[in-house]
Amino acid sequence: MKFGLQLGYWMAQPPANAGELVRAAEAAGFDAVFAAESWGSDAFGPLAWWGSRTERVRLGTSVVQLSARTPTATAMHALTLDHLSGGRAILGLGVSGPQVVEGWYGQPFAKPLRRTREYVEIVRRVLAREAPVTNAGPHYPLPYTGPGALGLGKPLKPIVHPLRADLPIWLGAEGPKNVALTAEIADGWLAIYFAPRLAGMYREWLDEGFARPGARRTRADFEIAASAQVVITDDPAAELAKMRWVMALYIGGMGAPELNFHAQVYRRMGYEREVDEIGALFRAGRKAEAAAAVPDELIHDTAIIGDEAQVREQLRVWEAAGVTMLLVTVSDIEQLRRLAPLVEQ
Repeated sequence: MKFGLQLGYWMAQPPANAGELVRAAEAAGFDAVFAAESWGSDAFGPLAWWGSRTERVRLGTSVVQLSARTPTATAMHALTLDHLSGGRAILGLGVSGPQVVEGWYGQPFAKPLRRTREYVEIVRRVLAREAPVTNAGPHYPLPYTGPGALGLGKPLKPIVHPLRADLPIWLGAEGPKNVALTAEIADGWLAIYFAPRLAGMYREWLDEGFARPGARRTRADFEIAASAQVVITDDPAAELAKMRWVMALYIGGMGAPELNFHAQVYRRMGYEREVDEIGALFRAGRKAEAAAAVPDELIHDTAIIGDEAQVREQLRVWEAAGVTMLLVTVSDIEQLRRLAPLVEQ
C-alpha cells in the first residue's frame, strides 16, 4: 500500500509549512501529494507551486469540483500540470454538493451521475487530441447553441499536445451508484470516510461498475485511494477529542439537512441515530454538544489512531480491505517523520 500526502484546502490563510511538508513527504517515500478545493483556495495552484520543488511524487487533485470549470477548462489545467511536472499529474474530480454547486458556482446540481459521465468523456477527448472536440450534451454541449449563442462556435482541439492521453482520472465518490460509475469510467476511486469493515459492500459496488460493457479498468489495475487520519500517539483520547469537532462539522454542517453526503456515509455504517443527534445539535448552534455526541467507534471506523504497533496492525487491515493508497493529512514535520518508517515497511 502506497502513501499520499493530503494537503487539503486552505483555511483562513495559506499553510505556512506546506512546501516543507511536500518535500519531506517525497524524501520519506510518499507516492503522491494531493490538494483539494472547497470555496476558497483552488486545487491546481498549490500543486504547481509546491510540486515544482519535487522530482518524483505524483501530483493529484482531490478533488476538483466539476461545477467550478467547464470540462475543457479542467482538461487544460490537467494537461498543463502534466507537462510542468513531467507526467506526474492525477486528475481527481468530484461533484461536491448542492449547497456549493448552486450557492457558490451558480450551477444546477441535478443529475450528478450523468454530468460526471459526460464531463469525463469530454476531458478524455481533449487529452486524446484526435479530433476537434464536440459534444451533443445535454449538460456540456460543444459548440454551444443554446440561449444567447451567436451561432459562431467552432469545434476545437487543444493547441498544446497533451503529454499523456491516458492521464489518470480518479473520481471522488461516496454512494453506491457513484462508486459503480467510478469503477466503470475512471482509473481510481478517491474514497472519503472509507471503513475497512465495510470492504465487502464496497467490493459489490465496484464490481458492478467493472462488469459493465466497456469498463475502463479491472480490479487488478484500478487504484483505491482512501483518506484517513493516521496518528501515532500514546494518548489516543486526546486525538479522539480533536477529531470529534471535525466529524461534527462534516456530519452536521457540510451539507443541507435534506442532502448531506457525508452524513449518508455514516448512516450506511449503522450510525443513523448518532447522525440524527449530531446533525440536530450542530444545526441548533450547540457545536460542543454535537462534538461530544460523536462516539469513539465512529472515528475509529475511518481513522487510524494508536501507538506504532497498533498503527502498523491497522495499516495491514486497510490494505487487506483493498486500499492501494492511504491519503494522510499531516500537520507538521515531526508527525510526518513519525510516519516515515511505516511508509518504508
